[in-house]
Amino acid sequence: MQRAYSTADNLIAHANRVLRTLAGHAKTTGRENPSDAVEDNDLNEDEAKLSAQLMRVNHAGEVAAQALYQGQSLTARNKAVQEKLTQAAEEENDHLVWCRKRLDQLGEKTSILDPAWYLGSLAIGATAGLAGDKWSLGFLAETEKQVVQHIESHLEKLPDTDHKTRAILNQMHEDESQHATSAIEQGGAELPAPIKQGMRLVSKIMTKTSFWV
Repeated sequence: MQRAYSTADNLIAHANRVLRTLAGHAKTTGRENPSDAVEDNDLNEDEAKLSAQLMRVNHAGEVAAQALYQGQSLTARNKAVQEKLTQAAEEENDHLVWCRKRLDQLGEKTSILDPAWYLGSLAIGATAGLAGDKWSLGFLAETEKQVVQHIESHLEKLPDTDHKTRAILNQMHEDESQHATSAIEQGGAELPAPIKQGMRLVSKIMTKTSFWV
């Protein structure tokens, strides 16, 4: 017989996810890191620095994505939507771990503002969930669309010699596109233009800041 989890159980589970996300021990799907099969080329100092800065932005984005999904799953009304959000979060954890490992290889740290990105995104996600499941899924889809655009810009800026980082970003691009498509197929609503613009503004602040710290 499947155990029925109480509100306290669910809050403890979410608290555990918060700590694992910020500490770098997030639960993943177990997929192979796409960069493991790619030869590591020697990067000069400027190339390594740029790659690390871009990956710090991507890592911060994955921290925020985790918080968004967890906030949405806390307030989602439909069990199927909750399960969809949980599945997407675990796949995003793959990205989180891959980005962190690449940062370690490049000798750089994650953003010192990750806890702030997490808390802010958690609140935004919970608010989106309270608006209703179709809006929650629409928010998920729009988030992923904007992430895809960021990844595409990073792929253009990335040094041509950094094949490991490129392999990670290419897989992230594929996954994020699928998440957006899936959310729409499950009934996600098109968000109003002012909300999309607000999301882009918040994202711009996060990416500009995480690039440096």
